[in-house]
Amino acid sequence: MNAPWSPTRSGAVRDPFTAYVCDEATAESIRPIAVELGWAPDKVNKGGLRNAVQSLSVSASPNILFVDLSESGDPLNDINALAEVCEPGTVVIAAGQVNDVRLYRDLVASGIQDYLLKPFSPDQLRDAFAHAQAVFNAPKNIDASAERPHVMTAVVGARGGAGASTLATSIAWLMGDKAQRSTALLDLDVHFGTGALALDLEPGRGLTDAIENPSRIDGLFIERAMVKANEKLAVLSAEAPINQPMLTDGAAFYQLQEELKAAFECTVIDLPRSMLVAHPHLMNDVHATVIVTELTLASARDVIRLLSWLKSNAPQSSVIVVANRVPISGGLEISRKDFEASIERKVDFIVPVDAKVATQAAKLGKTLAEAGKGSKVAAAVLEIANRLVATGDEVATAEGVKAPKSSLLGKLGSLRSMLPKKAAKAG
Repeated sequence: MNAPWSPTRSGAVRDPFTAYVCDEATAESIRPIAVELGWAPDKVNKGGLRNAVQSLSVSASPNILFVDLSESGDPLNDINALAEVCEPGTVVIAAGQVNDVRLYRDLVASGIQDYLLKPFSPDQLRDAFAHAQAVFNAPKNIDASAERPHVMTAVVGARGGAGASTLATSIAWLMGDKAQRSTALLDLDVHFGTGALALDLEPGRGLTDAIENPSRIDGLFIERAMVKANEKLAVLSAEAPINQPMLTDGAAFYQLQEELKAAFECTVIDLPRSMLVAHPHLMNDVHATVIVTELTLASARDVIRLLSWLKSNAPQSSVIVVANRVPISGGLEISRKDFEASIERKVDFIVPVDAKVATQAAKLGKTLAEAGKGSKVAAAVLEIANRLVATGDEVATAEGVKAPKSSLLGKLGSLRSMLPKKAAKAG
């Protein structure tokens, strides 16, 4: 029921929301919240789950469906009956009076999005509906081409402020828009990441939930947690509270990488350099690494250290050095020639500084590559993206990597990964 829905799957116009409740008190609690969200209050119907099954057997399913199980003697079987008449893509929220975490988990495993224990507060309803909307708007799992091995790229800044995150978002956008690859942008700066911000998106809780509960990460978690930027690009980012340290051994990050490989053709990881030290295993499957640097003395020192580290810890990864925000004329702390002599290799790409394009991108909530179409900055980033796709394909093919099969989401898609706190406590 929770598979991302496409308008092409149904010829009928679908309502954004419908509810089937068992009592007037529940109806009265839902109607004002529905109005707040722009939904018609008359879509709150009586009759509970039985009426839902009868009605949906002859009409189009809504985007979000609320069903009351209070009068159901066998909730699991009744939910399965609902699945038979519910179109793929409908996000289902159930409510009932049985406070049993095992029932909750079974219901979630059967395909519902959430189970609310009656009576519930207005804030609980708001949160449940907000999560349901996020699920419905989540990116579709796009089948990877059978002839395209997955390409995984890590973008690392040699120093803070070098512009690695800015380039990572542009590279990811170009892989989707120009290379027409389904692309995931994984922003691993959990507290200060800008991956979602640069694309004018709300980051959601997917990444923080993954870190807190790595065992719940699976293909269906990815479907729910990723935030869709466009048809080819989805983002997993976070803005975790800065007074809340995210303690992890890195298992969640590695598991995310594994699931992204199965769901997308390309993954771009915005990887804070400190994570190379803490979680070196994150580089095990990276085909290409972009080191973003400025032409300064401190940057030269750290590029040398990063190159040495990558040689020892990720020898399979092709390394590309990008000098970013380079003035067109003069003003350099170190010349390109001296910088290259220091790091004992060539700088692969130069991205010129362009304050006008950067300002325009920030104002529009777009990447540099999109906002600066036709500019020298966009042209340079496009060359980088093209090199990465080609390099990643070559390395992956040489490794004998076969294109992954994406997960199949049917009517009864499991969302076990997103158990709410109340259920976790009850267990």
